[in-house]
Amino acid sequence: MAQTDLHGRIDPEGRHTMMKRNRTGRITLVGGGPGPADLLTVRAVKALATADVVYFDRLGPTRDLAELAPHATFVDVGKTPGHHKVPQEEIQARMVDGARAGLHVVRLKGGDPFVFGRGGEEVAAAVAAGIPVSVVPGVSSAVAVPGAAGIPVTHRNVSHLFTVVSGHAPLEPHEYRHLAGLGGTIVVLMGIGTLPSLVAGLRLAGLSGGTPVAVVERGFSHTQRTTAATLGSIVTAATACRNPAVIVIGDVVSVAGGAHQAAADFLPAGTSDGGTSGGGTSGGGTPGTGTPDFGARGIGTSEAAALPVRRRA
Repeated sequence: MAQTDLHGRIDPEGRHTMMKRNRTGRITLVGGGPGPADLLTVRAVKALATADVVYFDRLGPTRDLAELAPHATFVDVGKTPGHHKVPQEEIQARMVDGARAGLHVVRLKGGDPFVFGRGGEEVAAAVAAGIPVSVVPGVSSAVAVPGAAGIPVTHRNVSHLFTVVSGHAPLEPHEYRHLAGLGGTIVVLMGIGTLPSLVAGLRLAGLSGGTPVAVVERGFSHTQRTTAATLGSIVTAATACRNPAVIVIGDVVSVAGGAHQAAADFLPAGTSDGGTSGGGTSGGGTPGTGTPDFGARGIGTSEAAALPVRRRA
């Protein structure tokens, strides 16, 4: 999808809310998937095509917004670790105000709105205000990004369950014990900053230091990189890793080609940096920065080691 110019269509303060329309407004939460525009669902594309205003995050198909939402203005409300340029409560208030003014407000999020996306809070705000609201699911980086590296989150006779964990803050001791005792696959989103405490907590809870681990950075971009090691060695192996990234812990890391082939071998033909990929969910834009590169458009190596597969009895 060709990049198009957003110049003149940015509304950083949400002033669109003053434009009264003679129609009933509504809010649509749209999951943008792990980055590339061609991973959007058909329903997501339709919602964007009818949007009057789009509140977008930094992870998602940001570079294609002008073409996907040809009649909309855009408000960047993207969050970075430790910095929220627009508080969540203000985002919700602006969305409600826009819908009350008769606009179709689209809230575009990376991944799926209900997987660590605060989508539940935004739906609750709309319902409390009496605003019609709908949700368009998105492809979650929790499953898609490991898949882009050839790692299945479940595999017959190896793992029949997976648990998705937010990596923004360390877990409590009882949570580490639960994860270690549950078995299966552990998927951690945006957990590079808490990786040392994650490893320490899981080891203390009894998970073997030989458990395979992979860190997949910038999923679905041409700078995607997979670093594979074990629970006992991943902290050292991943010292150069940065978010956006997905951490996969469990024997599935060693299954099929996930630990043996370059991550790019599993990317769909024609994959492009259509947004800030990686979800987690995550890429496109300025490589390695996690920041979409809009240029003048007006918006403010696989290192995998072969590891043994341990199959379930």
